[in-house]
Amino acid sequence: MECRILSIQSHVVRGYVGNKSATFPLQVLGFEVDSINSVQFSNHTGYAHWKGQVLTAEELNVLYEGIKLNKVNQYDYILTGYSRDISFLEVVVDIIQELKKASPSLVYVCDPVMGDNGAMYVPENLLPVYKNKVVPLADILTPNQFEAELLTGKKINTEEDAVKVMDLLHEMGPETVVLTSTDLRSKNGDQFLVALGSQKIKNPDGTSTSQKISLDIPKVDAVFVGTGDLFAAMLLAWTHHHPKDLKTACEKTASVMHHVIKRTITYANEMAGPGKKPSPAQLELRMVQSKADIENPSIAVKAKVIEKTSDQKP
Repeated sequence: MECRILSIQSHVVRGYVGNKSATFPLQVLGFEVDSINSVQFSNHTGYAHWKGQVLTAEELNVLYEGIKLNKVNQYDYILTGYSRDISFLEVVVDIIQELKKASPSLVYVCDPVMGDNGAMYVPENLLPVYKNKVVPLADILTPNQFEAELLTGKKINTEEDAVKVMDLLHEMGPETVVLTSTDLRSKNGDQFLVALGSQKIKNPDGTSTSQKISLDIPKVDAVFVGTGDLFAAMLLAWTHHHPKDLKTACEKTASVMHHVIKRTITYANEMAGPGKKPSPAQLELRMVQSKADIENPSIAVKAKVIEKTSDQKP
């Protein structure tokens, strides 16, 4: 069966971020991807210069209207990432509600991009829209620690705190929650980043099963752009292939990331030369070169189950 995704994200002419980061890997894995570009920039904003256009809420409506008029607005998945405009985000909400009404089995994967390292990089008035309108529609949610804390109003200092925060996010709507990065200390030392995931599945007989996992992801000392967008896209793909096995889906997702980042940093360091810091252009993800790893990742990151429950009556 053909599987079609509507992806509403940013676009860059040069490099990999937003839709450019998500589309190729999803297509390689056999998905049809319809892209709406929320912005069109020459390159990501980490370069010294960038130019481009921003799609307005009205223009988004017009594009969607065209799809609808041709009666080709049937989707299996919706994927959204960075948005910095409240009216644009509200139109996205309207589109998701309409598509979910038409197709109740549609899965919405939401990366609630709001900030990192204790600082918001979108206007603060977007938080209540995410909290009250976007997250309740999401089936799969991929916040980092800071975004999860913003959405729940709870701080994460321990693994137990993270588990509670993921449960609070489940209560808001999503069946699957993955904290893509946290400040928690890995038992393997400072060279690893801790990510956690939680999945609650309602069974047809009214019982439910739940699984919580943690991953220790090797750190790389460089700033990459577009990795969050790649993570959300790969989580969509691998949860599609392993719908009731979050552990396997996360292992494959994190392993794709590991292979792409490793190849990117090796290339960037070679290009920059000994003792020199790679430029943003040299650090663009080596996506095409990683095609084989995207299609069939060898497992480089293992997940461990930290909690498993089943047969709970709702």
